Amino acid sequence: MRRGLTWTLCILLVFSVVLAGCGKKDAAGVVKELDKTVTKLTSYKGTGTMTLYTSDNPQEYKVEVWYQNPSYYRISLTNAQKDVTQIVLRNDQGVYVLTPSLNKSFRFQSDWPENQGQVYLYQTLARSILSDNSRQFVNDKDSYVFEVAANYNTSALVRQKIWLSKDNYAPKQVQVSDSSAKVVVEVKFDSFTFNDDFGKDAFDMQRNLDAGKEQSKGTLLEVDENGMLVEKKQEETPASGNIENEPAAPALSESFGVLIPTYMPEGVEYVDDKVVDGTDRSTALLKYGGTYQYTITESRSPDRTASLAQGTAIDLGFTVGFLSGDQLRTLTWTADGLEFAIISEDLPTHEMVNIATSMQDQSGK
Repeated sequence: MRRGLTWTLCILLVFSVVLAGCGKKDAAGVVKELDKTVTKLTSYKGTGTMTLYTSDNPQEYKVEVWYQNPSYYRISLTNAQKDVTQIVLRNDQGVYVLTPSLNKSFRFQSDWPENQGQVYLYQTLARSILSDNSRQFVNDKDSYVFEVAANYNTSALVRQKIWLSKDNYAPKQVQVSDSSAKVVVEVKFDSFTFNDDFGKDAFDMQRNLDAGKEQSKGTLLEVDENGMLVEKKQEETPASGNIENEPAAPALSESFGVLIPTYMPEGVEYVDDKVVDGTDRSTALLKYGGTYQYTITESRSPDRTASLAQGTAIDLGFTVGFLSGDQLRTLTWTADGLEFAIISEDLPTHEMVNIATSMQDQSGK
């Protein structure tokens, strides 16, 4: 009797040990495994939807992300409303921003994204979890959920919530919030796979530009006088745009359509504007003063590949901008076939980002 009881206790003890080993992982265990996954990372491919809640009208983008060790990246961002795709590419030659439908490409000398990650990049999300010792962790039904500090280039983004798959630690969803706990950026991944085999030319600039043009055949696009993408009609001449007479809005030449920022930092007022006609294009200059002094320039992109000065990559959500200069700083970006720049000596970077993003959902006035 006593021997039978002893065997029963032994069996229960063994089962207890086994069950403990098969129990839910804690934060330390998940972090350890995540670190191993990042260390062994060779390549990945992900697709999903990114939503920006930075204005009254949320902007939705289809996102496709490719990565190949050691430093090749291809990010495709398609504006769901405008059906315009922009590609951010990094290879041995530099960092490119491509707009295939317009046959436009711009090259930058930058170390992006080594020091300035994006919310849709796996390394950025993983490092945020690994580096935050005050991380919060929840073992959900089919996900490991972390809440950590948001390490992006704007002080407006404070916290982020990251869902990882229990199967392979792939990202499933990301929500980035501001200081009021309001979600500003959200990414939902439809698929995410590791160790994908990319072709030898997968990250080649010209190949990506040509492939994008092929996909847009049958819908030849051009920028109209309002700065908007439209189907090109051979027999019609684009009509001139007008800037409406709105309060505190610039009143530029009728022959040039511009995008008016809906955001201005507190204490800033519109000063004046003008159009400078060049040999190959016209440039609109919008000047603002008050708490900060800055100028916004807008022009149509030339039909060529442009090499710009080295700069720091700045995540604008809808694309990647580049910040250059020391005392006089310039944030440059392209969107929908247009080139933009914000130039200032005293405007903080996060305010530049706020102004840039407020222009993205605007129509040319």
